[in-house]
Amino acid sequence: MKRFKSFINNLKAYDLVVVVFYIFLIIMNIIFHDEIENTSDWMLMNIGVIAFAFLISFLENKQNLKLWRVIHYWYIAPLIFITFKELYFMIKPIRGQDYDWLFIKIDHWIFGANPTQVLEKIAFPLLTEILQIVYSIFYLLPIILALVLLRKHKYLACDYAVFSIVFGFFLSYLGYFALPGVGPRFTLHDFAQLDTQLPGLLVTKYLREFVNLGESISSSTVNPVEFVQRDVFPSGHTMITLIVMYLSVRLKSRSRYFFIPVGSLLIFATVYLQYHYVIDLVGGLLFMMFSLWSGKYLFNWWRRKTGLEEFSYDKVKYD
Repeated sequence: MKRFKSFINNLKAYDLVVVVFYIFLIIMNIIFHDEIENTSDWMLMNIGVIAFAFLISFLENKQNLKLWRVIHYWYIAPLIFITFKELYFMIKPIRGQDYDWLFIKIDHWIFGANPTQVLEKIAFPLLTEILQIVYSIFYLLPIILALVLLRKHKYLACDYAVFSIVFGFFLSYLGYFALPGVGPRFTLHDFAQLDTQLPGLLVTKYLREFVNLGESISSSTVNPVEFVQRDVFPSGHTMITLIVMYLSVRLKSRSRYFFIPVGSLLIFATVYLQYHYVIDLVGGLLFMMFSLWSGKYLFNWWRRKTGLEEFSYDKVKYD
């Protein structure tokens, strides 16, 4: 028992989040095995992810090699996307209903109109081009923040940032389970005419196709609304971007001068480009606030359990 506890204590806080969430996915596959296809394959993959988290944690602690430390930080990046894609095969079969009608109703109640349709009237190609580029670099923002912190040798701050981002992503994934939706580009607009009705300049069309592929639809997909990922509420783009912006400010990193303007444009782009309703952004803000509030307690609880220094913004040496 003592040896097993020691093995668990090798986990970083973000590893613990991975292990707990993947146990949740295994349980969901067991409960809904009749609805989800290839449940045995998914469960084997999920067990493999859990085993890898334990293995890489053990190797870094016991061998203290830079290689293991690098892998330990960066396995999280592809894992976030892999998890996102697993949800694609789970949410629609399990939930079976989209809640876009509710999001549309709330937006219309607040604004007296549909915000994406209002913004469509003031759209012009240069703005569309800029916003589509900014929207497409979303996944780079957390990576850039981690690189900045590692370059400054702020390892505790980086551990906390990685934990906050992973915890935030997985909380948003729970939101997708609770209230699935496809977004206004399918419900309020003609998805097939998007390039014509909201054109860019040089790369908008290609970046749209790239984003669409990430959501499991291509230009040849027939009836794409049936196949697109259910990932509307809360807006993960808004939630994670706000977390990155907040951390860069609280850590007084010079990177905040990049994240604040780019992040603000990205959040605006989620509605302008018709990916999200405004209520999704509100959900992203609320999820972000809960994530950062609860996440700091969870992070420091695990640090205490494993005998490590707790995180505090006051302890960080600034640029």
